[in-house]
Amino acid sequence: MRHAGRWCSAARRAREDVKTIADTMTIDTHTLHRGSTALVISMPHVGTLIPEALAPRYTARALEVEDTDWFLDRLYAFAGELGASLLVPRFSRYVIDLNRPSDNRPMYAGRNNTELCPTRHFTGDAIYLEGQAPDDAEVRQRVMAFWQPYHDALAAECTRLRAQHGHCVLFDAHSIKSELPWLFEGQLPHMNLGTAEGTSCAAALRAALAAVFEAQREYSHVVDGRFKGGHITRHFGRPHDGVHAVQLEMSWRAYMPEQAPCRWDDACAAAVTPLLRRLVQTMIDWRPQ
Repeated sequence: MRHAGRWCSAARRAREDVKTIADTMTIDTHTLHRGSTALVISMPHVGTLIPEALAPRYTARALEVEDTDWFLDRLYAFAGELGASLLVPRFSRYVIDLNRPSDNRPMYAGRNNTELCPTRHFTGDAIYLEGQAPDDAEVRQRVMAFWQPYHDALAAECTRLRAQHGHCVLFDAHSIKSELPWLFEGQLPHMNLGTAEGTSCAAALRAALAAVFEAQREYSHVVDGRFKGGHITRHFGRPHDGVHAVQLEMSWRAYMPEQAPCRWDDACAAAVTPLLRRLVQTMIDWRPQ
C-alpha cells in the first residue's frame, strides 16, 4: 500500500507539473512562419525538447530522443523562401505525438503502434522508468499543453490560406529510420507518399506528386504503402472543402547517415534537395480543377 501511495503521489505531482506547463508555455510550443502561397508545411516530429519537470521520469536512452524526424526544419528551409508557411514544434514526440488523434485511437489497426503519449521507442523498448508513464489524467493535460496549440495553429493557417487562395495544400513532412522491425517488415523505400488511399487530396494532386518521383531514378518511392498518412493528413485532408493534405515519410538514408549519433550530412542533404524542391514547387503551383 505504501508503494501504491508513493506512485499516486508521483502521478499527482506529474499532473501538477504538466498543468503548470500548460498554463505557462502554450504560446511557446511551436513556431509558425506565415508564407504567401497556398502551401503550409507541418513538421510535427522535429521537436527535441523534453520539459525539465518531466525529464527525470524518462530513461537515459529516451532523453536522446532517437525517434525524432531529424533536421527536417533545416532540410525544408528552402520552402519558406519559395513562399510556403512552415509550422515547427519545439517539444519531442516523446512528450506527445502531434500526429495522433487526441483520443489515442491507433493509426494502423492490427500493427504495432506508438501511443499519443508514447511509452515505447520504435524498437518496442520502454521510454519511461518503471511506474513513471503518464496516466489518463496526465495525458489529457499534455493534450491541452502541447497538442491543442499546434492543431489550433495548423487549423487557423489552413483557414487563412484557403480564404486567401481559394484552396490550401497541407504537406505533412516526416522522416524515419529505414529498418524498424517492430513497426514494419523489411526496408522502406526512400520516399513514402501518403494520401489516405487518395481520400485526403484531389486525385490530380496525388498524380502530380507521384509523377515527380516517377521522373527520377535516384530514390525509390511508393504511394500509399506502409505509411498512408497519419492523423494530420486524415483529419485536415478535406478536398471537397478546399484543403488537400499529403504526407511524405522519408527514410533517413535519403538525406543523412542512419548510424547513431544522428548527424547532419551536407552531401546527402544537398543531393536530395533538388527532388524535394520539385515536390514542394509542384504543390505550390498546383491548382484545383
